[in-house]
Amino acid sequence: MSRASFLISPLDAAHDRTQFGSGSEPLDRYLRENVAQDIRRRVAACFVALTDEQRIAGYFTLASASLLLADLPASTAKKLPRYPTVPAVRMGRLAVDQAFQGQGLGGALLADAFDRAIRSEIAAYALMVDAKNGEAVAFYRHHGFIALPEAPFTLFLPLATAVTGRRGG
Repeated sequence: MSRASFLISPLDAAHDRTQFGSGSEPLDRYLRENVAQDIRRRVAACFVALTDEQRIAGYFTLASASLLLADLPASTAKKLPRYPTVPAVRMGRLAVDQAFQGQGLGGALLADAFDRAIRSEIAAYALMVDAKNGEAVAFYRHHGFIALPEAPFTLFLPLATAVTGRRGG
């Protein structure tokens, strides 16, 4: 595990996005070409992990979302109000530059996203993600996320798990 420390902050125009390379072309292209437009349109917020040299080592995006109550596991749904949907925060993207992979930065970014969702003054039941592949599903499950029964690549983690101390890590 690396002893490197990172500052996680909102993406701004001063951050050089051109050198970021996670090994996933769609995630790299999004950071280079589309994220600024999504931020301007207020459809996503982007947070970056910066090295001391201000290099982007990783990033994630957050946006408001909802989960259909009927899609949640029955054991979870029965504990919630009978509204058609429950509010959530969607982590749309999570990527780590190849130079920093395998050092725990992905988990640190996930924890930061979770903490930002908890601290928000706008209520949300869970942090949710749409995993891109089986490896991503395994990563999120390792961190305590629960797959939707009928959509195993969509996972959620109730924000209340931070209060009760059951969050994976």
